[in-house]
Parts: sequence; C-alpha cells; structure tokens
Amino acid sequence: MKHITCIDDLRALHKRRVPKAFFDYCDRGSYAEETLRANREDMQAIKFRQRILVDVSKRDTSTTILGEKSTMPLILAPVGLLGMQHGDGEIHACRAAQAAGIPFTQSTMSICSIEDIAAAVDKPFWFQLYVMKDRGFIKELVQRAIAAKCSALVLTVDLQVIGQRHADIKNGMTIPPEWSLSKFIDFATKPAWVSGVLQGKRRTFGNIAGHVKNTEDLNRLAEWTASQFDTSLNWKDVEWIRSIWPGKLIIKGILDVEDAEEAAKTGAQALVVSNHGGRQLDGAPSSIEVLPEIADAVGERMEIMFDGGIRSGQDVMRALALGAKSCMIGRAYAYGLGAGGQAGVAKAIDIIQKELLTTMGLCGVNRIDEIDEHIIAEAP
Repeated sequence: MKHITCIDDLRALHKRRVPKAFFDYCDRGSYAEETLRANREDMQAIKFRQRILVDVSKRDTSTTILGEKSTMPLILAPVGLLGMQHGDGEIHACRAAQAAGIPFTQSTMSICSIEDIAAAVDKPFWFQLYVMKDRGFIKELVQRAIAAKCSALVLTVDLQVIGQRHADIKNGMTIPPEWSLSKFIDFATKPAWVSGVLQGKRRTFGNIAGHVKNTEDLNRLAEWTASQFDTSLNWKDVEWIRSIWPGKLIIKGILDVEDAEEAAKTGAQALVVSNHGGRQLDGAPSSIEVLPEIADAVGERMEIMFDGGIRSGQDVMRALALGAKSCMIGRAYAYGLGAGGQAGVAKAIDIIQKELLTTMGLCGVNRIDEIDEHIIAEAP
C-alpha cells in the first residue's frame, strides 16, 4: 500500500482484484449516470482561496459527530454487499473505522449480520435501516440493533422505488451470481478474492437470512428482498421508527429543502444530504449543489451530514465550507476494501485525513470549526 497515493489508485487496484460484477455494483450509477457524474463534476468546480503567511502549526482535524468525539469529520457510509468486495468486508471496514476513530455504518443489505459485527468489534457502530413492507421484520431489526448497542440509526428514505442500474443487469449481478463462462473465467482469475469470500462468515444477506423460509435457497431470499421495498413509505413511518428506536436518528436521502423542513419536524438529530450516490433518480441535482440551501434552512435545528462524490480531503473541505458538519464516504472506502481489505480501508481514511490536513494549511485554517464559505474562491 505504500505506493498508493490517492483514492483513484485504490479504485484501480479494486478493479483488478474484484470480479467485474461486484466492482461495477460499487462503482456505477443508475440509467445514463448523469447524477453520478454531476456529484464529481460539481464538487471539482468549487475552488479554494489559497492563503499565505498564516500560522497553521496547530492544525487539528478532530471534531464531534452527534456529540461524540471523532478524529475527523468523516463517517463510513452504509454500503450493501461489502462482504462481496472482500470476505467479511463489513467487519474489516468497521475495524478500520474504529481504529481511525470515526463512525462506521452497517447496511441492512450487508453480508455480515448485525450480530456478526457486534461480536467482532469493541465499540458501538451505526446501523442503517430500510423500512420494508414486512413491518414485523423491521421492528425485529431495530430490536437487534438495540441489543447490539448500535449508537445511531440511519434511516434511508430514498429507495422506495429502485433506479435501474444498467451495469448490474448486464453483469447479471445477483446474490448468488448468475453463472456464465465469462463470469467463471473472471472469478477464476481472482483466486485471492475467491478464497477470502469463501472463508468469510456468510455469502448472502446476513440480516435477512433466517427470516425467510427456505433461506438455503438463495434465489428465494433475493426475490423476497427485492419484493420488500415499500412504495407506500411516508412521514408517518418515520414517526413509527421514532417510537421504537430510543437512540439517535439520522434521516438519509434528503435532496430538497421542503423535505429537509419535514425532516426537522421528526425529532431526528441529523439528516444526510444525499442522492444515493447517483444510483437512484438520474437527472437529480448533485448533492453539493443543494447542500447550501438545505444547510441554511435547517442547519440550526439538525446536524447536517453530506454524502455524494467525496473522493479526497479537499472534497471534505468543500462540503464543510458549504454547510455540512461531517461527510460520509461510500465508494472511496469500498475501493479500499476491494483493494486490500481492512488495510485498504485504513489507507482510504488516512489519505483523506492527510489531504484534509494539508488543504486546511494551504487555506489558512487550523480547526474544523473555522471552515466556512470564506475559504471558497468567488466564481470568476
């Protein structure tokens, strides 16, 4: 890992080491991928004010996230199927995050179960929830998260209808995989990945296995999961979640000021400005484009988190300057996981922290709470 200098290096290594179907699942977006591209293009269009002759000898990336100390304003976002990027991927990612002193969020659609991770780490982690049609199962999931002492619940609200991801269809990306000669060859040329996944605790959705009858039939399990996303989901369901979850609640998937205003009425402690990484509504604005108006509208009532296109410490700085209190990364650490397991995730976190520290220095900033719109250069 010593020659890895940026997240793009981890992406390239991930692409070489992980079968195409699982790399594309992580890397690609929905439909024409307009929003996926906008997340990066709009981020990179934001320029900094370079400042000189400012004492930046006491730079510090530490902050608080939901009242808890964090070494930097960064969170590992929920990413489905991490255990298919690397065996026991959720455990390795959580360990890397906790070693770095930042939060990790487990996805409902993870390979390892809540209990698998809780037994393998020393500190509480966050759990991400999709509200499915089977409310009894959802209540049980919340109870399992409580039992595992999860310290926050991230309620994802932008997946009632699933945006089509062309790459997944072309690749036959299913759990279990649809086999073909090309896929067999692809897997056979990646023996380290195959060995790691086979040695992992599970190779299906760990939080769902056992709930559906005949869970040894993985196709049946996958079909049940696909049928469970609920198009009737509404704000009353958020009230219901509040009634059964006693801890900190984060609403993820806010991209509109009116929705942010509604989120602020729920009693949730935070919201995440997010377009699901460009994997849902193609043609939606980039997350960074809408961040300032959402932060202005509800930032004094809720903690604002940001998700969408973060690939560097510079990107974290941009989001903080425009109103975010902290940022989530998904693809950036998933690339690291596919590239090198726990060490790869640790490398991704380290890259972003060092880039943030350097950018702070060149912008004349010593502390996270000093970062605001004044570090951004005016558009020409």
